[in-house]
Amino acid sequence: MKKIVLLAAALTTGFFAKAQEEPKIKVTGYLEAYYGYDFNKPADHNRPGFIYSHNRANEVNLNLGFIKAAYDSGNIRANLAVMAGTYANANLAAEPGVLKNIFEANAGVKLSKSENLWIDAGIFSSHIGFESAVSKDCWVLTRNISSENTPYYESGAKISYGTKDGKFTATALYLNGWQRISRQNGNNKPAGGLQLSWKPTAKITVNYSNYLGTEGADSVRVNRFYHNIYGIFQLTDKFGVTLGLDYGTQQKQKGSDDKNEVISPVAILQYKFAPKWAVAGRFEYYEDKNGIFIATGTPEGFKTKGYSLNLDYSPIANAVIRLEGKAYDSKDKIFAREGAAVNANVALTASIAVSF
Repeated sequence: MKKIVLLAAALTTGFFAKAQEEPKIKVTGYLEAYYGYDFNKPADHNRPGFIYSHNRANEVNLNLGFIKAAYDSGNIRANLAVMAGTYANANLAAEPGVLKNIFEANAGVKLSKSENLWIDAGIFSSHIGFESAVSKDCWVLTRNISSENTPYYESGAKISYGTKDGKFTATALYLNGWQRISRQNGNNKPAGGLQLSWKPTAKITVNYSNYLGTEGADSVRVNRFYHNIYGIFQLTDKFGVTLGLDYGTQQKQKGSDDKNEVISPVAILQYKFAPKWAVAGRFEYYEDKNGIFIATGTPEGFKTKGYSLNLDYSPIANAVIRLEGKAYDSKDKIFAREGAAVNANVALTASIAVSF
C-alpha cells in the first residue's frame, strides 16, 4: 500500500509540474491610443515631416496596436506580430501589400548545444538606438529625433552570441537596407551592421551599434555609414540617466571622397517620485545640414534643439497613462504656423498604453 501511495504521489506531482510549465507558444499584445495637440495647428493634422510615431495632431488615434505569437523550444524560436496604427501608416508606407501590417516576423535556430549562439532571419526590431516603437517600454512618451530617423525595423539575417552570465552580447547583421523589408528598386548591394552590448550589472547597459550600406540605384548609389552609442544608468532605484550619441556620414555622390554628416546627442533623466508615478526630462540636438535624412531647403539645413517633459502614471504594472510637453527650436525657420515660416514647434501629447 505504501508503494502505491508513493507512486500515486509521484505521478500527481509530475502531472502538476508539467501542467505548470509555460507553453512553448505565448500570445501577447500591445495597444497605445494617443491625442496630440500641435500649437502650430497644421491644417492636414500631420506633425512635422521628420516625426513618424505619434505623428497625427489634434485628433485621438491609435499609434500602435499589435498581436504577437512567440514560439520557443529552447533550440528553435519564432515570432509573428501583426499591427495597425498611425505608426504603421507612416513608417511602412513604402512597403508593398500586407507587409505594411507586419510588426515582426522571424525565425531562429540555436547553433550550439553549449553556447548561446543563434541565427535568426526575417523581420525584426532595429539594432540601432535605445528607443523602440513600443512607447510603454521607453522613458518618454514620444521618440527623439535620432530614433525617428533611424530604422524602427529591419529585415535580413543575423548571428548573435551571448555569454552565459548575460553580461555581453554581440550581433552581426546582413540586411536588405535602411529600414526596408523589400530591397530598394535598382539597388543590389546588401547592407550590414554590428551590435555590441555590455551589461556589467543589472543597472548599467552600454551599447554600440553601426550600419553600413548604400542608398539609391546601383548607377548612383552612395555609401552610408552610421554609428550609435548609448549608456543607460540606473543610479538608484528611483533615478536613472540615459545618454546617447549618433553620428553618420554619407557620400555626396558616387565615387566621391566628400561626405555629408549628421550628429545627434541626447540625454534623458527619469525620476520615480512615488510607487506609481515617474517624471522624465529630455534634451536633444540634431544637426543634418545637408539633408541626409531631413531636408529643409534652408541655408543652415536642419539644426534643431528639442526639449521635453514627461509625466507617467502606472495604475498597474502593464498599463501607463502619460502626458508630455515637447518643444523644438530650430536655427532656420523650418516649421509652419498659419501660413508663415517659424523657428519653433510646441506640442502636447497624451497617451494610454496597455500590454497584455
